[in-house]
Amino acid sequence: MTASEEGLKAADPGRRDASEEHRSSFLRRARRWLPGLLLVSPSIVAIGLFVYGLLFWNTRVALSGKHDEVSEYGFDKGKNFVDLWDQPSWPGAVKHALLFTAVFVVGALLLGAFLAFLMDKGIRAEAGFRVVYLFPMAVSFIASGVVWRWLMNPAPPERAVGFNQLFDKLHLGFLANDWWQNPDWGMAAMALPAVWQMSGYVMALYLAGFRSVPEDLREAARVDGASEWKVYRYVVFPQLRPVTLSALIILGHISLKVFDLIMAIAGKQIITYVPAIATYVEIFDRHDPANGATIATYMLVAVAVLVIPYLVWSVRSERTR
Repeated sequence: MTASEEGLKAADPGRRDASEEHRSSFLRRARRWLPGLLLVSPSIVAIGLFVYGLLFWNTRVALSGKHDEVSEYGFDKGKNFVDLWDQPSWPGAVKHALLFTAVFVVGALLLGAFLAFLMDKGIRAEAGFRVVYLFPMAVSFIASGVVWRWLMNPAPPERAVGFNQLFDKLHLGFLANDWWQNPDWGMAAMALPAVWQMSGYVMALYLAGFRSVPEDLREAARVDGASEWKVYRYVVFPQLRPVTLSALIILGHISLKVFDLIMAIAGKQIITYVPAIATYVEIFDRHDPANGATIATYMLVAVAVLVIPYLVWSVRSERTR
């Protein structure tokens, strides 16, 4: 500190007191947030490096001309995002992903809501049923895919196993089909294991929503002469819209990036080609990093379009409560 500043402080005690008070206030605030910052700093560094850093690099590769192992990283002005639609397999992959998403999301929502409705009626051994319904969620998609590959074996009746064999034993052979090998609706069959695996999770969400509805509202509706269906239709279900939206977002983002389940059941077949499989094929089979990164960027944008509006809505809802 210069002699002139010391003279000013000596001449103006109020200024000196304000400076010391400001320093003391800063130290008090630092004692509050500095330990927390030091505690989370490893996570911040890891997320910044391995999430946002890799997202930046993926975008960099998607905008480059790196279509083989020897070419240089250039800049193609987004040409990859347009040229991808000229590839014969890519539009089919998008179609398959949309079909899988529709069957998976709708099926899991309906089955989960139905199971939650039954549980809400107060059945016996409710805790046991909850465990049974939630258990598939604890199984990895790889493990369930191996089992469902056997169950949905498309072999003809004389060599049938799984569902086709069961239909044959029950004299329902007309129900036997080629399941995931069907070129028209094979992706719909592929969604059945995912519905089975995630419906228990949706059931838990809806059951919590059912139990959060005050019993007084239901009783008031019954006193007014409403049937049990109308109680659920006009009293309970309208209050479950946030639960439905949450389940829709969670299931939607799972379906858009599904990879392991399809690889375990069908592998890299064109009739079950989805964007995640396409990314793997482009990078590791065709050795085309630019196209693989382009597909990954499309998947990221699709998930962001689904998730970001939900996050904004959730934050605004919390603030208005």
